[in-house]
Amino acid sequence: MRKLAAICLLAVSTLAPATRQPVRARQAMVVTREDHATLAGLHVLEQGGNAVDAAVAIGFALAVTHPSAGNLGGGGFLLIRLADGRSTFLDFRERAPERASRDMYLDKGGQVTEGNIVGYRAAGVPGTVRGLEYASKKYGRRPWTSLLAPAIELAAKGFPLTYAQADSLRSSKVVARFHESRRIFQRNGRYFEPGETLVQPELAATLERIAAQGSRDFYEGETARLLAEDMERHGGLITAADLKQYEVVERRPLEGVYRGYDIRTAPPPSSGGVGVLQMLQVLDGTGYEKTGAGSAAGIHYIAEAMRRFFADRAQYFGDPDFVKIPVAGLLARSYTDRLRQSIRPDQATPSAEVKNGSPAGPEASETTHYSVVDAEGNAVAATYTLNGGYGSGVTAAGLGFLLNNEMDDFTSKVGVPNKFGLLQGERNAIQPRKRPLSAMTPTIVTRDGKLFLVLGSPGGPTIISTVLLVLLNVIDFRMGLQQAVDWPRFHHQWMPDELQMEQSGFSPDTIELLQARGHKIHRQPSQGEVAAIQIQDGWLLGAPDSRTEGTARGY
Repeated sequence: MRKLAAICLLAVSTLAPATRQPVRARQAMVVTREDHATLAGLHVLEQGGNAVDAAVAIGFALAVTHPSAGNLGGGGFLLIRLADGRSTFLDFRERAPERASRDMYLDKGGQVTEGNIVGYRAAGVPGTVRGLEYASKKYGRRPWTSLLAPAIELAAKGFPLTYAQADSLRSSKVVARFHESRRIFQRNGRYFEPGETLVQPELAATLERIAAQGSRDFYEGETARLLAEDMERHGGLITAADLKQYEVVERRPLEGVYRGYDIRTAPPPSSGGVGVLQMLQVLDGTGYEKTGAGSAAGIHYIAEAMRRFFADRAQYFGDPDFVKIPVAGLLARSYTDRLRQSIRPDQATPSAEVKNGSPAGPEASETTHYSVVDAEGNAVAATYTLNGGYGSGVTAAGLGFLLNNEMDDFTSKVGVPNKFGLLQGERNAIQPRKRPLSAMTPTIVTRDGKLFLVLGSPGGPTIISTVLLVLLNVIDFRMGLQQAVDWPRFHHQWMPDELQMEQSGFSPDTIELLQARGHKIHRQPSQGEVAAIQIQDGWLLGAPDSRTEGTARGY
């Protein structure tokens, strides 16, 4: 095993514009939310695996060590750029079960119930296991069993909980509502203390079956049988047929250019890639960057670009296999020019006055992100999710893994916001086998054909804003990577009409100037958890987010 050249553990801290140095390595780098997962990915690379192999191992490890978001019972996206310049996007987003229906979460009075957020009926058909296997078979090279070995060991033997992990398990109200979840993660009220070991034997057994039989176990074998039976007992919708019919979709990444940088990012059913590219084009030509990072004038322009994209998002986005999305029109220069011209330099536009635009016709909370670059130059940006923290709260009986509450990402009722406060449109209405709209935005940037930046973040709709802000910090404000990741963040999603700003890092004067422009300010504790890698002067720079316990390791 090669000697580790760099290790960094970042604790939760008060944000400041000036931060520590990123982790540096010469050959390979892994950045994740949790250190056991980081180690699992690095170990695979040291054994001769490529970035895709490492990403698969990390995905399974996080299902053990980061249960609020890491998962077998959810779904996500993998953006892959190979060393030869080819790239692809793997969509293993959850799907609505066959028995799902448009108005399934409305009561007799037409009001939205909590069934789309909590419990068995909130879960979409999981895609993670099949997605990771697809990636391994087509783009990896290490034996499947070796990629699951770290996760199996962590589940069977356990791992010591950090303070943040123990506190998260103790404080989860949704976990406390369901017997299996409460038993495993809260010990029926005998809460885990920091330093205690979390052992998950049921999850270990499930992972062992998946290692031996591949995704077939999860979608057609013993795990599928147990999951379908548990669903039936508790009024859930997912059946054995739903599991058997689940498929991964390989899509072409969305591509754009900003100030000479080539950007590959997430296509629909994610709205994130279109959002980032549209907002970059709107900002290009405003001169917003001349006032400096963190200035009220700069924040104003960025927030106004955000506001306009999210108005479009509510109207035009859904599963591209079910509805036509005018991606080309939304990114046409003539359209983004009109959006830019509608921004008032010294005055916020009330969201009630911002309607979705008219682009050309359609063309023929809890989440986690990790980034990997291997010694050959292959790169993976991976974002996967349970949606809310600990998903639906349900742990499948005898299987040890939590189920997503991804059905809330559909439009339960037009005009009624979801758990993130997002208004969503008719195109995202519930239909059997449909994939809900997502904000996940794994992104890879190149310059002159060479790998430059790999990044992404969790955070519901704030994912899009977070990825945008880090890109702007690096490209326009010339920040070092760690500084760009740790810089204070903000978010505007059109409705509700408020500018969400982190509690730390913005001066009172800046807040006053924004309010004078008409922005309604809402302060929030934290936004996003970026995991980023930059290639600079022959070095790989790894930057976990100082808002988390994330780590970077390389050699």
